[in-house]
Amino acid sequence: MAGMVTLLLICALVGLMIGSVSIPAGTAASIVVHWLSGGLLSTPDWREAHEIIIVETRIPRVILAAVVGASLGVSGMVIQAIVRNPLAGPSILGVSSGAATGAVVVMRFGLVALGAFTLHIAAFVGGLAALSIVFWIARTGGQMTPTRLVLAGVAMSAVLSAITSLLVLTSPDPQLAARVLFWTLGGFGSAQWKLLPIPVAALILGLAIMLVQARRLNLLMAGDESAVALGLDVERFRRTMFVLTAALTGITVAVSGVIGFVGLIMPHIVRLLVGSDHRHALPAVAILGASFTIAADLVARSIIAPIELPVGIVTALVGGPFFIWLLRRDARSLGVVR
Repeated sequence: MAGMVTLLLICALVGLMIGSVSIPAGTAASIVVHWLSGGLLSTPDWREAHEIIIVETRIPRVILAAVVGASLGVSGMVIQAIVRNPLAGPSILGVSSGAATGAVVVMRFGLVALGAFTLHIAAFVGGLAALSIVFWIARTGGQMTPTRLVLAGVAMSAVLSAITSLLVLTSPDPQLAARVLFWTLGGFGSAQWKLLPIPVAALILGLAIMLVQARRLNLLMAGDESAVALGLDVERFRRTMFVLTAALTGITVAVSGVIGFVGLIMPHIVRLLVGSDHRHALPAVAILGASFTIAADLVARSIIAPIELPVGIVTALVGGPFFIWLLRRDARSLGVVR
């Protein structure tokens, strides 16, 4: 845990340093200390432009990237626990696509009476609806098999992508396609202080609830029969966790677009490092997920600077091969691949 916290701090510092204007590490750290202390702990010896860049642009961007990564990481870990499927995640199960479609519907028909709050509601409803349909499709005879769940999620994602494309193609607004590109590939270029309160509050509240329910999540990992025998109302608990993960994912998509594979690969890495006990794994996956998205954002805005790649491309290039490796590993464990 100490190592992961150190990694997060290093990623955050590098995120403050790198950009169209490079700022030395010492200067960036001094500006942050000066800003946090209200000017009490350091004396300005830097250019005013550097302070404006750090405080008004890069700190909000780093915070947003960290919050998005942490939210997707904990959502993925909870989803994998409640369905007992290591291949599940917000992007694989169609939650992210549903949230993106909900946001695009709002933009397509001009339903932005409440501003960004409308996008949050639409993304939440879209993500929850997509997740509900996926579980309804995958559930047969009261049971849910991992294969059916993944296939249902892939099919739902394809359908939602088609609906999103149809909304864009039939829109009278010629600029909608450019705006939708942000929702389908994700990024943190629009980060502002005014966008942070809702996702930060959602992460704090959601993670707190998950930590309170950590023992129940551990029970689910042992199987439904064992959980019921120990007094857990499995169906009610699952529904509650579904709503919570859909809310976190929906708010994440509303502020950053669809950033895939974070909720899939981070839980696996964390279980290798700290084990499967959710009392330890949930804080760890939040920290590691935050570090990963900050690092992905750094790569996205540095690899072909000054042009920024969508962050979703970077996470997909990392997460896609990892997902393939998981499938191959599971096949070997069943004796399918030789």
